[in-house]
Amino acid sequence: MVWAPEAPTAAPQDPRDDGLPLAAVAELTRLEVLRRLESGPRGLVEAHAEARLLLRGENTHPPRRVTSWRWLARSLRDPFTLVLLCLGLVSAVIASWGAACVIVILVVVSCVLRSNGEYRADRSTAALRKLVATTATVRRRLDEHATPVDREVPVDQLVPGDVIKLGPGDLVPADVRLLRSSGLTIHQAALTGESVPVAKQAIDVPGGGDQEHLCWHGSSVATGSALALVVATGADTRFAGAYQESGVRLSAFDGSVNGISWILVRLMLLIPPLALVANAVFRGRGLEALPFAVAVAVGLTPEMLPVIVTTVLARGSAVLARGQGVIVKRLSALHDVGAIDVLCTDKTGTLTQDRPVVDCSVDPDGRSDPEVLRWAAVNSFWTLHLADLPTPDALDEAILAAEQDLGEYEGVDALPFDPVRRVSSAIVRHPSRPATNLLVVKGAVENVLERCALDPAARQRAQLTAEQLADKGLRVLAVGLASYHPGEDQGLALVGFVGLLDGLAPEAADALAHLARRSVTIKVLTGDHPATAARVCQELGLPSDTVVTASQLDGLSDAALAEVAQRATVFARCTPEHKSRLVRALRSSGHTIGFLGDGVNDLPAMRAADVGICPRDAVDVTREAADVVLAAKDLTAIDHAIVTGRRSTGNIVTYLRVALSSNVGNVIAMLCAGLLLPFLPMLPAQVLVQNLCFDAAQLAFAFDRADPAVLRRPFRLRRRDILRFIAVFGALNAFADLATFAVLMWVVPEAAQATGQAAFHTGWFIENLLTQALVMLLLRPRRRVSRPLWAATGALTAVGLLLPLSPLAPLLGMTALPITYHLLLAIVVMLYGGALLVLSRRTDWNRDRRRPSEPCR
Repeated sequence: MVWAPEAPTAAPQDPRDDGLPLAAVAELTRLEVLRRLESGPRGLVEAHAEARLLLRGENTHPPRRVTSWRWLARSLRDPFTLVLLCLGLVSAVIASWGAACVIVILVVVSCVLRSNGEYRADRSTAALRKLVATTATVRRRLDEHATPVDREVPVDQLVPGDVIKLGPGDLVPADVRLLRSSGLTIHQAALTGESVPVAKQAIDVPGGGDQEHLCWHGSSVATGSALALVVATGADTRFAGAYQESGVRLSAFDGSVNGISWILVRLMLLIPPLALVANAVFRGRGLEALPFAVAVAVGLTPEMLPVIVTTVLARGSAVLARGQGVIVKRLSALHDVGAIDVLCTDKTGTLTQDRPVVDCSVDPDGRSDPEVLRWAAVNSFWTLHLADLPTPDALDEAILAAEQDLGEYEGVDALPFDPVRRVSSAIVRHPSRPATNLLVVKGAVENVLERCALDPAARQRAQLTAEQLADKGLRVLAVGLASYHPGEDQGLALVGFVGLLDGLAPEAADALAHLARRSVTIKVLTGDHPATAARVCQELGLPSDTVVTASQLDGLSDAALAEVAQRATVFARCTPEHKSRLVRALRSSGHTIGFLGDGVNDLPAMRAADVGICPRDAVDVTREAADVVLAAKDLTAIDHAIVTGRRSTGNIVTYLRVALSSNVGNVIAMLCAGLLLPFLPMLPAQVLVQNLCFDAAQLAFAFDRADPAVLRRPFRLRRRDILRFIAVFGALNAFADLATFAVLMWVVPEAAQATGQAAFHTGWFIENLLTQALVMLLLRPRRRVSRPLWAATGALTAVGLLLPLSPLAPLLGMTALPITYHLLLAIVVMLYGGALLVLSRRTDWNRDRRRPSEPCR
């Protein structure tokens, strides 16, 4: 081999300018690549490497860093926060400084809570980030004529043109082109999804599209060793290219909140002008009715909603972090986790242990034969001990775990598995026959069979047996035996076959059962063989009658794909594009999708899903893109996250229903009273105090227990359902308010006159707080009331009854009312409570109503 000339003494040009994309590297010979990168087999000169590092930058993929101030700025974009800011602005315009100050304080508290929670989650994720590799063995020289020295350098100091060494267990620190290799196999599941190591060779003239002479940043060495040339670093690697910055994804929760918020904004902009016009036409009032219009807008909006939503989500996230080690990076993702009804996951490491176990050993005709396993164990034992492998082969370990009786054979020599030969060989002898050596060969079926002396009929039977085992989803190894003759491994006698499969994850079956009880459908998207995936799913009780391969999906339209995606459970031979398309098809059918992945190849599907989930040890770019980070790749942790998400969503939905229906009812009653009375039905300060007391009491929902029915099925914040609820119970609340007006005018006749406005304000204030305490108790999906909720409603009732009797009453424009009013008010409240019970029991308001679509099976 003639190597390229060494780099010239002048500083090398920036390799980015020499037109050497990865696609071009795949087509060049070793010599051509070395010349283009101005390098050689002795490595770069240190001065040239430093100059190139200045031009190229460090070999890192910098994570996204967001400061606490930017988190705070992001929280200001929350729609409910915008509603509050609009109200505060209007209050300031009309010189209602008390209301404006209170609203500003609420906005600040909400933004700080939300930004602090998400900032802390981001910092926790940053603490989990790991470099793909910390150091690499690099060959460099002090000057042009110095002897090259192999030394360890940080991977961020690598540059194109560096020559590095790779060995078993090493992580590939950049995209490299192999110069020399010996028995090299690479784990590249994080990039391609292939569950088994891929053989790599330093071929000189590339051919075909296998790219077996290239290794990618983020992969790892399984076996063998290599000398490789760095061809791409940092952002130019395939690893970094798979991760591209994308826009902010609008989650299901954010979409629902936005919809409700903008409805409130429209009503806030529409109702005050209508109130002004109505007062001008029917009551002859002009701008003096402006405070009343602002009061209507204030009464419509739940001022503490951002605080309560953030508190509920932050508390749920803290519970998951403490109890399960689950980090929720985006608070609103907790709702989306609870809304998941389809969970897409791979097979390896989730349903299985990513560790093979022996399933069977059979003779060439398919009959069970323990001798086959014993000879395979003899081969594995002496291969591991005599070949001096840095890392033991997982298949050998599985065989030795299944068979420990090796007889009395002694090892003489061994040759480990080689990706070219695709077999491992062990030479052994028996103490009673020391002059006779036996050759035990184990490996891929076709490679062992070609070394066996079989007649055509026997060979056909053996191949049929191997195919039958493979069709059952097993990984098949053939075992051959012969007397050893130096330099020969032909003429073997076929002993039989050993079938292995990935061991099931011990918690997978129970976790799947729990998820089924939560009404979560599992979809398995894997790059493995269809039979292998089907067998694993069958053993775990998942539907596996229909296995769809990626080739069957290619010709389907989006509508046909959506139908197939809902019908089938197992999808095999999937590429990243197939996974992403399947996720989008399921979402288009109205499902909320969670995707569990850990490699760069999972990024497209993770972004397409409603919730991206990854384990803590996933590659760094996957952790960056994920919404939820698990302590381990464990379905049990996802089950806990789903339960917590549904509990949090249930409490938020309860709050929204109670708060908005009560507020809408008050606004309707306020508009009616404003047209009938010669004064404002309630002062803006009174409206604000009432809402503050009501919302403060509803903070107890953050600590409330969830109804078991809420935890059994996906629960999603749906705008249409909440609006229907508000329409029904808001109207009922308005009737209660109007009944209160009638009682006031009967018991305190001057309440309808300008001189009696303090009595009217006080009477309605008391009724509002009492009915609001009642709806907090009766409009919950769970009849058993928690202690925090009892305390909150009791405090709200006490404020309503005692505030008009306190020294603060004159400051708020209130006065004491006769006992007769309180007795009649109790009757109104009891009738209202009875109507609430009847309506809430006759309607299942907590049922998750989907868009019309066929449910997943």
